[in-house]
Amino acid sequence: MQGYNSSPMPDLLTYLNPEQREAVTLPAQPALILAGAGSGKTRVLTTRIAWLIETGQVSPSGVLAVTFTNKAAKSMLLRLSTMVPVSMRTLWMGTFHGLCHRMLRAHYRDANLPATFQILDMQDQLAALKRMLRGLNVDEEKHPAKRLQGFINSAKEQGLRAGDIEVTDHTTRTSVEFYEAYQTQCLREGVVDFAELLLRCYELLHQHEVILTHYQQRFRHVLVDEFQDTNRLQYAWLKLLSGYGKPTAAAVFAVGDDDQSIYGFRGAEVENMRHFEQQFHPVMVKLEQNYRSHGHILDAANHLIAHNNQRLGKNLRTDAVHGELVRVMEAGSDGQEAAWLVDEIRQLIGQGHASSEIAILYRSNAQSRVIEHALFSAAIPYRVYGGLRFFERAEIKHALAYLRLMENPDDDTAFMRVVNFPTRGIGARSLEHLQAQAKERDVSLFRAIAFMPGGKTSSALLGFVRLLEKMCSETKVMPLPDVVTYVVTHSGLLTHYQNEREGQERVANLDELTNAANAFFIEETARLNGQDVVRAERKAEVSFDFSASASMSQATMFFSESSATDAVPDAFEGVASDAALTEDMTPLAAFLSHASLEAGDHQVQLNQDAVQMMTVHAAKGLEFIAVFVTGLEEGLFPHENSAFEASGLEEERRLMYVAITRARARLYLSFAQTRMLHGQVRYNLRSRFLDELPEESLKWLTPRRSPEQGFAAARWRSDSTSAQGWGRNKGAATQESSLPKVASHTTSYVSAEGVAHYVGQEIFHNKFGEGAVIAIEGRDENARAHIRFKRHGLKWLALSVAKLTAIN
Repeated sequence: MQGYNSSPMPDLLTYLNPEQREAVTLPAQPALILAGAGSGKTRVLTTRIAWLIETGQVSPSGVLAVTFTNKAAKSMLLRLSTMVPVSMRTLWMGTFHGLCHRMLRAHYRDANLPATFQILDMQDQLAALKRMLRGLNVDEEKHPAKRLQGFINSAKEQGLRAGDIEVTDHTTRTSVEFYEAYQTQCLREGVVDFAELLLRCYELLHQHEVILTHYQQRFRHVLVDEFQDTNRLQYAWLKLLSGYGKPTAAAVFAVGDDDQSIYGFRGAEVENMRHFEQQFHPVMVKLEQNYRSHGHILDAANHLIAHNNQRLGKNLRTDAVHGELVRVMEAGSDGQEAAWLVDEIRQLIGQGHASSEIAILYRSNAQSRVIEHALFSAAIPYRVYGGLRFFERAEIKHALAYLRLMENPDDDTAFMRVVNFPTRGIGARSLEHLQAQAKERDVSLFRAIAFMPGGKTSSALLGFVRLLEKMCSETKVMPLPDVVTYVVTHSGLLTHYQNEREGQERVANLDELTNAANAFFIEETARLNGQDVVRAERKAEVSFDFSASASMSQATMFFSESSATDAVPDAFEGVASDAALTEDMTPLAAFLSHASLEAGDHQVQLNQDAVQMMTVHAAKGLEFIAVFVTGLEEGLFPHENSAFEASGLEEERRLMYVAITRARARLYLSFAQTRMLHGQVRYNLRSRFLDELPEESLKWLTPRRSPEQGFAAARWRSDSTSAQGWGRNKGAATQESSLPKVASHTTSYVSAEGVAHYVGQEIFHNKFGEGAVIAIEGRDENARAHIRFKRHGLKWLALSVAKLTAIN
């Protein structure tokens, strides 16, 4: 090809290992590059493009490179510009959505789009769906826009239009009708959502042979990064564009790692790698040389992932030293796990490691709250990567807004946040009228409701007032944790998020808010009684059973102007805490202050050195000197939702593999015998993943127990040490013995009160609803049941405190 050298520049291949060099210099044919974690896949992908151009095999305009983020595309283009002295302006590189958008702009008429079509992001799409539902007079409580959004996007990602969806029930039929109405609205307005970009582009190529032929002849080399994360439609688009099955098909260079496929919940199909292998018959090159982690870390990763059956197979290796053993910690509780994390992080920082090189990983966002509190209390700056700190999350701020209004109805900020959330028919114009009334009469928005003229709007606002009054009345004698649970449930927040397609994590965070209130409750009670906070936490882990009859008369919460100051618990006098507790504060007010402090204090600046916190999903692609993987317990990691599907368990194991391979020099793994989750104490068995690691690479920081000893069953006795105004007047628990008991399996259990439970029994739980007992362990006060709930999956519950009701 004129203008290009016939031999590659030596510098391009100089720093590649043999496997990388083999991949880069493959002939023009389909290729599958299995790129292990830390094996330099980005270097291989970029160098491959540079080598093809430098050797004259293709011009930049003949290359199509697909990345999964715009950041990755920009980074690769920058590298290419320094590697090859040729302009890259004609090279097509970007995300699937970006490349499809480019094609649709060039062929908008053939795609039946206006020249000025606009793109709806996820929020814009949701707003459009809500507008459509209002126009159809549809009750959004029955048909949430968020759920409809998930249905439509999922269908599009499968390549399905409304007419292609098989209707098997009334719910599906209704969703299909809404899909059709939404698509009509988008066509009328000349807009496309993200999922539509790819589907419309696929249809454009499929229906217009001339356009398809043009691009097939132009792009002789198609390179795809993160191939394991492609969905069904993306794979179909690649096959169509590359000319699969034709003698003149483009050379597809797919780079991916089936062991790191962790986005099944987003529609990614790891099976695409096997489909590619079976259909394209590619040359396969394995990149197994790892440049990130020490030997023991890689040995742990290799042994773990070998338990997956559905994989193409590779084994990471390193020329680096074996390094330190993987440290494993068994804590008594999640609070103790967090305290241990703080101690270890302090030591690492003391040894000279930057805080930003230390990462704490967890399976669920709800786990972060306990750890955040420990870091906050220890004054260690931290940053939640790719997400919000616990008290900054939208669902938490909504719940706190309701609580703030119960404590102070004149809080206009809290009022505006939840007056129409969940939706109750109070629109923007109504709120403008209310704000005008409040300004005219110089009162709060809440008090201005009394001056609103009658009508539908006034009725909706008065309904909101009655809701708050009822919540105040019903919770005035409840202890703080029960107040939070009641408000989350009766405000409608719980139902709202349960109806969202991806609302499970938000529901878990709301449950964790109850745990936060409980922890605050325990700490303040301990301080008031001069007790050790850690010991008080350990006592409360098993005895958490606050009853509605508990006395909190000092914490009354009425809508009277004097309610926040008239009734002052004597026990508050002279107490100081992180929540700046003063003598005129109710427990609720103190907790709200505490939440505000944790949300606002120790906020790290953009460039400030801080410990990194994130879910394992968010950690993919990152690396750190030291990594803590927390919460390694059955039902949590692996997640309970994966228990009944082999593919689900294998994806959880791939997720653990990703977590392990984030560490360069030091890896910590931890689990807790007991953990507060979803408002319940859970007695946990350690994760099966720990038993799948090579013993010679592990260093147990605590004595290793058999799996049956995975939860500490302790006996407890009653004592009347709770502080007036915070805990129960009598019956608080103190520890008698903390010796672990080996769990014994049985088929039945009878409580001291004569209540019987047995395997196979159908039961009802106030929080989790209906379920069936599938296993019982332990005896007497240490007995627990493994229950499969219809809506909440598998749970371990302590039978002495769970309050299960048998269903006849």
